[in-house]
Amino acid sequence: MKPIFFTSGDLLADRRAEYAEMLFESGDFKAAADLMGEALTRAPDWAAGHFRHGEMLAEAGEVAAALDAWRNVLRLDEMDRLGAALKLELFGALDGLGAVPSAFVETLFDQYAETFDTALVDKLGYRVPELLEEALLRIGKHAFAHAVDLGCGTGLMGERLRAHVSFLEGIDISAKMLKRADDKQIYDRLERADLSALTKLPREADLVTAADVFMYLGSLDRLFAAAGASLAPGALFVFSVEHHAGPEAMVLRPSRRYAHSEAHLRAVMGDAGFEPVLLEKAVIRRDRGEPIEGLVVVAERRGIGAAAAKVAVPDHRKERPEVH
Repeated sequence: MKPIFFTSGDLLADRRAEYAEMLFESGDFKAAADLMGEALTRAPDWAAGHFRHGEMLAEAGEVAAALDAWRNVLRLDEMDRLGAALKLELFGALDGLGAVPSAFVETLFDQYAETFDTALVDKLGYRVPELLEEALLRIGKHAFAHAVDLGCGTGLMGERLRAHVSFLEGIDISAKMLKRADDKQIYDRLERADLSALTKLPREADLVTAADVFMYLGSLDRLFAAAGASLAPGALFVFSVEHHAGPEAMVLRPSRRYAHSEAHLRAVMGDAGFEPVLLEKAVIRRDRGEPIEGLVVVAERRGIGAAAAKVAVPDHRKERPEVH
């Protein structure tokens, strides 16, 4: 996806920024960054301009200046709708973020709601809803009373679930994505909510899905604990993640998406009272022509016992980590 770009409000600044983009596309990163810097002298409070300036500076090898540009973004927009904190984390200037800023996720998907299905399925070969449906059918599960589709987006997962579910609800942070999902008339209920702040799920739900959602969430402990505390034994949690094989629990990739390790997933699931019924590798989409390996998981809520009698929901909310 291309970077989010808003007008500066100054016609001349916008024109210089457009020329800077042309230079950047031609590979002249230094000239692009210089011209973008000139545009910002006319629009010093343009957060999106500073963000793009940082990207141009980074490509030109001027990393220190790029970091300053992204710090300017955070100063101008504390909600971080552009995801500048993620850029700082990628370049080692911010530690312990562990999550994608909610405002960034909302802004990103509001922007791409109109073209999302075509871009994802036709251009990127996205097939997670198909993989999750197949995983359920392979373990003999084909009918559910109440399903909750987390991060439902425009309803690509809901389209797969509808034939298997009596009552289907979707939850997403993006109002525009929810509008697209509502237009398809496949959900019985839709709710706008931030998954990073979710503390409970419907007790009656016997299926919860999250198709290509957790890479935009980061830390999974809180959500899984909420699911473990809410769902009855036997309920299924079916999801995908981008996979990485390193020792870290999760890593932030240049795409500004998190990838999770298998060992970390197993630990998070176990702590929340879930047991994997199916866990396997699969190509979940393509990015810049390269296949992205993910993990497809079907987890079952264990029966109440000594190890799963009570699952507490941790509160990981905290102030923004210190920016170096």
